[in-house]
Amino acid sequence: MSYTAETRRRRTFAIISHPDAGKTTLTEKLLLFSGAIQIAGAVKGRKASRHATSDWMEIEKQRGISVASSVMQMSYREHVVNLLDTPGHKDFSEDTYRVLTAVDSALMVIDAANGVEAQTRRLIEVCRQRDTPIITFVNKMDREVREPLDILDEVERELGMPCVPMTWPVGQGKSFGGIINLRTQTMTVFEAGSERRPQDFEAIPLSDADTLRARFGSAFDEALESMELAVGASPAWDHEAFLAGKQTPVFFGSGVNNFGVMEVLDALVDLAPSPRPRISRLTVNRQTTETEVKPEDTGFAGVVFKVQANMDANHRDRIAFVRVASGRYTPGMKLKVQRTAKELRPTSVVTFMSQRREAVEEAYAGDIIGFTTHGGVQLGDTITDGSNLQFTGLPFFAPEMFMTVVLKNPLRTKQLQQGLAQLGEEGAIQVFKPDTGGNMLLGAVGQLQFEVVQHRLKAEYDCDVRLESCQYTGARWITADSAADLKAFTDAYPMRLAHDAADTLAYLCTSPYDVRLAQERFPKIHFHPLREHAGLALSNAH
Repeated sequence: MSYTAETRRRRTFAIISHPDAGKTTLTEKLLLFSGAIQIAGAVKGRKASRHATSDWMEIEKQRGISVASSVMQMSYREHVVNLLDTPGHKDFSEDTYRVLTAVDSALMVIDAANGVEAQTRRLIEVCRQRDTPIITFVNKMDREVREPLDILDEVERELGMPCVPMTWPVGQGKSFGGIINLRTQTMTVFEAGSERRPQDFEAIPLSDADTLRARFGSAFDEALESMELAVGASPAWDHEAFLAGKQTPVFFGSGVNNFGVMEVLDALVDLAPSPRPRISRLTVNRQTTETEVKPEDTGFAGVVFKVQANMDANHRDRIAFVRVASGRYTPGMKLKVQRTAKELRPTSVVTFMSQRREAVEEAYAGDIIGFTTHGGVQLGDTITDGSNLQFTGLPFFAPEMFMTVVLKNPLRTKQLQQGLAQLGEEGAIQVFKPDTGGNMLLGAVGQLQFEVVQHRLKAEYDCDVRLESCQYTGARWITADSAADLKAFTDAYPMRLAHDAADTLAYLCTSPYDVRLAQERFPKIHFHPLREHAGLALSNAH
């Protein structure tokens, strides 16, 4: 029994961009064109009752930003396309990092006026480390923007890889005429309006140059000229190089006007890779065995890359988002969480169409399924139908900011502990409990994480908290080769120790020099800036 036919039909990708580059709008349009939704909600009209389908958390609706990563599945041209939306806001880089471990390719959205912006750079880094293939979409061509050749130059510089244009713009801003498709040698004529469907746009073959010149004048000739320059300066399209993360195809368009989006959807099906094999590293008695797990293998295996509490306000449940790595999931199958060796009995298993959840009939490698549980599953957990495997590569980063949690009503202590335990497991924030007692500490990579947690504690757990600044500016997870070394260290710094949500010991710093001084005093102690989610491996890599 091989599942090759099913896994080859799968495409799993994430959209990465800087805030406001048009990511949420593009997500909506891709869903619209695949027939997954009937009406797309623009992000700008927040007051309207119709919010963008992919933003479900209250705070996202208020601010118009994507905070939680959502998952959407659609079918298009006989393929199953799994789209993961990532938080564009820099304060959620960890959540985004984890989402990128669950995809096979990425779609980078760039605002044609601003080029590659800071937040996109950090996400590009992650894709580069993993050699994730990247498709580039240059958005907002209907506005006053930079020259396409300039944008290509910048993308090449930032990505460190050559661009291969697949479509090319004719004009821009008010005089934006449309795009030339280099593969089909036709020009698709631009018309503004969010109601149009791809098949409604007029297409004229390039061989009919007189008609095009008559309609678009010098803009058409200028476009042909710059297109030739771009093609001359770029390498020929090489599919293998793209799959290895060594070149990127570039598309131009205007997401809000549904324009140039279809070409991107086609590229995802035609060019982007289907699921790939994954490596499991299982350590037993200090011996590590590596196994290559292929998507078409018959045994079911998956990895939890996200845990979201309270997606449903009426039920205090949480959903473990699992990326299927191999085999086939069917309802009622026996599953085991590898970290604890316990059986997993989810109350329901769903696929996602944003706010709509549907019960899973079957799922294959590349698909994302949600296990509704009441605990027992953490980020980074490997779930299988029997075989012992362990996927790694889901790190927690040491926090750079800390706040103390002060409860306004002391009678809500139990709810606060439950709320912090669940939000900590979800990875929304890192929760540290000082060994000497006292208030809990929250650690984050960005300020907005604190605001979201404060908002969610009130909305979901009815806990009104005040967040106060504290003296800590960083943390390192601590290990030692011998118990005696560790005891000498903990005796020396009793006030500086805390345990996190996975009960891993951490040393809290008040200045950048703390770690250096502590390291000089105790050379046998290991200070780790990263920790694997499953609470297993600690890493020294920075």
